[in-house]
Amino acid sequence: MPKRPPDLRQTVERCADSPERLHALLTAVSEPTVGGRYLHWDELTHRTPPHGLSHEEWWFALKLLRRGLRKAVPLHDSRREPFHYVEIGPIAEAAHKIDLGAGGLIEMPGGIANPETRDRYYVSSLIEEAITSSQLEGATTTRRIASEMIRSGRPPRDPSERMILNNFLTMKHIATLKKEPLSRRLVLELHRHVTTDTLSDPSAAGRLRTSDEPVDVIDDRGRTVHVPPPAGELADRMAAMCEFANADEPFVHPVIRSIILHFWLAYDHPFADGNGRTARALFYWSMLRRGYWLFEFVSVSSVIRKAPAQYGRAFLYTETDDNDLTYFILYHLGVIGRAVDELHRYIRRKTRQLEALEARLHGASGLNYRQRALLSHALRHPHRRYTIRGHQTSHGVVYQTARTDLLDLATRGLMSAEKAGKQWQFKPSPDLERKLRET
Repeated sequence: MPKRPPDLRQTVERCADSPERLHALLTAVSEPTVGGRYLHWDELTHRTPPHGLSHEEWWFALKLLRRGLRKAVPLHDSRREPFHYVEIGPIAEAAHKIDLGAGGLIEMPGGIANPETRDRYYVSSLIEEAITSSQLEGATTTRRIASEMIRSGRPPRDPSERMILNNFLTMKHIATLKKEPLSRRLVLELHRHVTTDTLSDPSAAGRLRTSDEPVDVIDDRGRTVHVPPPAGELADRMAAMCEFANADEPFVHPVIRSIILHFWLAYDHPFADGNGRTARALFYWSMLRRGYWLFEFVSVSSVIRKAPAQYGRAFLYTETDDNDLTYFILYHLGVIGRAVDELHRYIRRKTRQLEALEARLHGASGLNYRQRALLSHALRHPHRRYTIRGHQTSHGVVYQTARTDLLDLATRGLMSAEKAGKQWQFKPSPDLERKLRET
């Protein structure tokens, strides 16, 4: 729990009696950040204030400056107090970087541009997001077991695996919903997808919570850290959220709008369970709808999972400081930036691995040049089917030589053979990369 900011009424009263003191406070602070950082009172108390000011006076000066710069959003708390954020330089800079790294005008990474290798990155990213988003909500299955379940298609064995599979299927489903405007029906549909067969009350999937379903957020010490709005307000609040999600005016940067939607649903906690997973799913829907196509491949939860306390603190900083969303927006922009960077690094790493494998193939013992050429092609076209006749034509050899080449690759486990009518077809092994690395 962060320290709550002090009541500044006494500071205001002292300044009212001393115009000189008020002038000193107003001139001591010239920007809403401290060393480029938007600090909460909890962090400010660990810094040295400007000469001659107490921490309370420093905080008062910062708050006064921030208040004049804040921008309201149509979300309000249970006391009808509005939420807002301050459009500081770091927000615009981070949003611009995301535009360049994940928006419609970026150059498509090679692996994603190739339709035959695209699924390799798509499925891997969906699995990573499904696992880490579920782990944030308490799922305990290991990454290896969860990945094996999804890739093999076997049914989940326990609630943790069910939660992960639900998240995976939901992420795939979101890509089909990105052209739809947000509606209550769509939000309930997302919730139903992420919670099916994971709730103690199955009827709670895909419906708003009722007044007899308490959902106060409790920390690990048993302290209440968030009391959501009453159930009777949820229908109107969701209608307002959908209106905000679909609006184009007044302009809010699309990434900021998506982040606010994430916070909004998590703050309202409209469901008996599964609010965090639904909030992150809603964030993905909004990013894809606004044209950030790379978010079909980006895993935000994998970054959040590395430091989950910071995720919770971003919510608490906002709630404890007059509903100032700037903290949550800045935190989430940092998470998005790191997630996009990680995807680009992952694609570069996989590309280098493929290039290294192809280089190794040129010197592989036991394989002739025709087999090496075919495997090099298969690495970049994992769904391609090869025939004896096609291999014969490509290399200008007799049928028997082409047949021997392909059957030998099948014997080595690098290709699999199946009959299609009267013709044999060969396709790359699903784990061809691993087998070649071990060769």
